[in-house]
Amino acid sequence: MSAFNIRLEVMQTLEKNIESFFSDFLIAPEKIWQPTDFLPNPQGNSFMDEVTEIREISKDLDNDFWISLVGDMVTEEALPTYESWLIDVVGIDQHGEQGDNGWARWVRQWTAEENRHGDVLNKYIYLSGRVNMREVEITTQHLITDGFDIGTSRDPYKNFVYTSFQELATYVSHNNVAKIAKKAGMKSLSKMCKIIAGDEMRHHKAYTEFVRQIFAVDPSEMMLAYFHMMKHKITMPAMHLRESFEAKGTLFDRFSEVAQRAGVYTSFDYVDIIKKLNDAWQIDKMTNLNPEAEKARNYLMKLPDRMYRIAERIVVPDTQHHFKWMNPLT
Repeated sequence: MSAFNIRLEVMQTLEKNIESFFSDFLIAPEKIWQPTDFLPNPQGNSFMDEVTEIREISKDLDNDFWISLVGDMVTEEALPTYESWLIDVVGIDQHGEQGDNGWARWVRQWTAEENRHGDVLNKYIYLSGRVNMREVEITTQHLITDGFDIGTSRDPYKNFVYTSFQELATYVSHNNVAKIAKKAGMKSLSKMCKIIAGDEMRHHKAYTEFVRQIFAVDPSEMMLAYFHMMKHKITMPAMHLRESFEAKGTLFDRFSEVAQRAGVYTSFDYVDIIKKLNDAWQIDKMTNLNPEAEKARNYLMKLPDRMYRIAERIVVPDTQHHFKWMNPLT
């Protein structure tokens, strides 16, 4: 049987449990939080006072913080790119004889939950008055238009490694923003980012569980897929960030420097995520691996320490880059 057919069979086997995945890892729209729960009510008498308070408190945080927050928001707003990629994965079918299969429904409901993140952050950043929203909107439009290749092709094994990693990375980023905002006295923004981080962690647990179940039935191929993704490194969704009239990908290095300097997402976070994935999938205890997969496992076990030593040598410059996203303080 070909690798394609094996993956398809595995996905069809996992799909038999799809209803439990929905109940364990997703929340109905009527029960989950919505963006308006964290924003001033435009129908309320105190709306303008609340907006004024947001604008005043927002002045207390520096450009590094706002650039990091904008980057998080734009990444969330580029959701159409991620949905279109996942819907094409082997085993995910929205054109079956019986209509959409369970995996297609999963992707759409996951997308619907994720969609709220960019929505609430966009509105809050708009109200803050700290950001040139037109430039941010141009960046978002470019990011969706440009798309990106995450190096997974249509392989569900590689795609689920990617989503396991990326959901945990966004948890870390939003959680760190929440801590910074809380320290600055921005309670509503802190609470907002904390609950977004909670969503990301729940989604991370879902994709991690999918990989765990694949390891149980196809350990060697799953190990090789994990190895492939880590060896070639995870392509960040923000990799192709650009501002108006700039070429694709010209902004990411500057943005990455700022996010590290602000303590929102660092090289050490990247290493820590690999450790957590190794632990979650218990790759040190994996059995029934073929020789190639055993070699891949050994690489993965040593990878965190090797990358940690690299991270220790990284010096984040203090260069204050110009971002068109930012409005000057008045």
